[in-house]
Amino acid sequence: MIEFHLDARSGVAPYMQLIQQVRHALRLGVLKEGDKLPTVKEVVARIAINPNTVSKAYRELEYAGLVAARPGVGTFVTKTLGSPGEHEPLRHSLQRWLGEAREAGLDNESIEALFLSTFRDFSEARA
Repeated sequence: MIEFHLDARSGVAPYMQLIQQVRHALRLGVLKEGDKLPTVKEVVARIAINPNTVSKAYRELEYAGLVAARPGVGTFVTKTLGSPGEHEPLRHSLQRWLGEAREAGLDNESIEALFLSTFRDFSEARA
């Protein structure tokens, strides 16, 4: 089951963070068709978020055709965005890079900043 987390510093609305996390989990094969998402009540208890925010995220995912709510039963994944194992070689390369970054003395914030700035530069060069 997916474990949600919120980053108050991200500048991204909480409901969008939940949507992004579900989409990422679907893309990476962490969530598969038929998997159940945590209930609104479970998410609220774990990350101290307004229940309406969780409901909004789940509604948006449902409108996108990625999940379906079954009243009294829960919300279930109806579609994936990737195939399991498809990204494993890249994941291993990235894990090696992260290990090298950590050995070079970078903390999490520095690693994230380096990755994001490099990703933005790469994306802009491809545009």
